[in-house]
Amino acid sequence: MSMLTLVRHGQASFDSDDYDQLSDFGRQQAQLLGKYWADQQLRIDVVYTGPRVRQRQSADFAGINYQQAGLEWPEPIMLKDLDEYDLNGLFKCFAPRLASVDPEFARLQEIYRSSSGQQNRLRDFQRMFEVLLHHWQIAEPTEDVESWPSFRERVKRVIRYIQEHSEHGSRVVIFSSGGFIGGVVQEALNVSNQKALDLSWRIRNSSLTEFLYSRDRFSLDSFNMIPHLTDPAMWTWR
Repeated sequence: MSMLTLVRHGQASFDSDDYDQLSDFGRQQAQLLGKYWADQQLRIDVVYTGPRVRQRQSADFAGINYQQAGLEWPEPIMLKDLDEYDLNGLFKCFAPRLASVDPEFARLQEIYRSSSGQQNRLRDFQRMFEVLLHHWQIAEPTEDVESWPSFRERVKRVIRYIQEHSEHGSRVVIFSSGGFIGGVVQEALNVSNQKALDLSWRIRNSSLTEFLYSRDRFSLDSFNMIPHLTDPAMWTWR
């Protein structure tokens, strides 16, 4: 059997002009992960990242500490299919349409827009975001936003790709995002669409979710682990 480790990117720059950058905290989380792997003398055969800056930066910062220990860090391979679901399309196209027909979502959207203080804004964003994604899951497909069925097919495509392009006994690492990781867990456990979202909400930044796999098997081995983040102050979700 081979091992696939999915890593959620480190903390991004929430509420800044450019969310798609690791925060100082996020860079530390990724570096601590690289040091943890190096301390374990863990051999890594292949590294993949999604196309987002925060995903690629997480791989790069983990690789720095891994290489400093004298270990060989594979050159990361970028796969577009490892992207998060279409956040830009959801907020620019889907959210306005939903607000026009759903007063409760419009209310949550306004609460978020007027909230202040990082903890309040994180809380209010999450409440709005959960409603938005639930509606997206059941919405009719449109041309301007990736649909939930298309997202799920993309997740399945990545799983098939990893199974078909790995040598027996390989250890593969993927740096992606919480929604994508929740989607892979959904495929491994065959849980509902709502449960896939529920799982994704709990995935911490820089956490490890691992799967054992072969050409015809794919099984969850561990979920949302953070052995490299021993200080609870380093635990973040956004």
